[in-house]
Amino acid sequence: MNREKLNEAKQLWAREGRLLVPRERLGEVNRLPPGQHLVRDWPVLDIGPEPNIMAADWRVTIGGKVGQPVELGWREFSSLPQRDSVSDIHCVTGWSRYDNEWRGVATKDLLAVVRPSWEARFVILRSFDSYSTTLSIDDFSHSAAILATHWAGNR
Repeated sequence: MNREKLNEAKQLWAREGRLLVPRERLGEVNRLPPGQHLVRDWPVLDIGPEPNIMAADWRVTIGGKVGQPVELGWREFSSLPQRDSVSDIHCVTGWSRYDNEWRGVATKDLLAVVRPSWEARFVILRSFDSYSTTLSIDDFSHSAAILATHWAGNR
């Protein structure tokens, strides 16, 4: 697609509100971003072995610039207020999946427990298999953000 046609397409998408419309008003607007393909299953996201973590070994550890560092096991984490959420996923690898049903703990609730210092600007998330990512504390504490423990009713 040449640059002029791409710009025309983007202008059309803007007039239609594509990708800019709040979820409750989506209606018939195409939810699939350009260049993405819709999947109904879960693509393979990791080339390594899938970890099998028993509930007794499961942990969330929060430290750093916080007033109250904590380590929560599965039971303690699950006893925190739970929130349900539905969202689409648009992966950078080119696939999208609609209407994912999540359950987990709101990140705002976790932050209320650990009381981050005013100096805290970022959150580093590390997984069991050594994956890590960094978010601004503003993004991490977004009102819709959760640490999901369940998808479609499954843990």
